Order: sequence, then C-alpha cells, then structure tokens
Amino acid sequence: MAADQAEQALVERWRGVLALQARTQCEIDRALHEHGLCASDFEVLDILAQNRGSGGCSYRVQEISEHVHLSQSALSRLIARLEREGLAERGLCPEDRRGVRVSLTAKGRALHGEVLPVQRAVLARMLADG
Repeated sequence: MAADQAEQALVERWRGVLALQARTQCEIDRALHEHGLCASDFEVLDILAQNRGSGGCSYRVQEISEHVHLSQSALSRLIARLEREGLAERGLCPEDRRGVRVSLTAKGRALHGEVLPVQRAVLARMLADG
C-alpha cells in the first residue's frame, strides 16, 4: 500500500514537471511570437550568443544539438530558417571539412539582445517558487 502511494506520488510529480515544461514553453512561444521567434529559435540563438563553442564565436551543429531538445533534422531546418532570416550563418569547419559551424550574424545578435529579457522574464514568472 505504501509502495503504491509512493509510486503514485512519483508519477504525479513527473506529470507536474511535464505540465510545467509545457506551460512554460507555450508562454515563451507566446511572448516571442511578436518578435518572429519561437522558444526553440530562441534556444539556438541563446546558445550561439554564448560564444563558447570550440571555434570561439561559432558552434558545430553537433555542439548545438547537445543543448537543445530537437532531432538532428529539426535542428537543421531551424538553422536553415535562421540563416534565411539573416540571423545566423553557416560555414565549413576548418578542422573537419565535413562539419558545419554556425554563428550569429549582427542582426541575430541584436535580436537576441532584444528578446533575452523577454524570455528571462517568462522563465522568472513561470519557475518562481510559490
């Protein structure tokens, strides 16, 4: 009986985490929509803005994929869209010609700076204790 209650509490806690993540993702999407971005777009821009990739100011696609919860093909499509919009650019990897590096453009860096406080405010509101 106690084991069943503990298991049920664990399941309820897990479902609570999933629900919080879904609500937060929706709120970020809503807040960033007027800037032409969604939460996944922002995550990639935020990673690229950190300038800590092994190439200095660019990241290999593989490095980005380690930090976002997207399939490789979805990430590639997202990067292609950011590139079309002039927010990111891709280039060949000098150390591995098969690899691709991605970096922010000046337009991408400016947009990231504009929307960073918006995204962080949503996180603060949604993830506040209490």
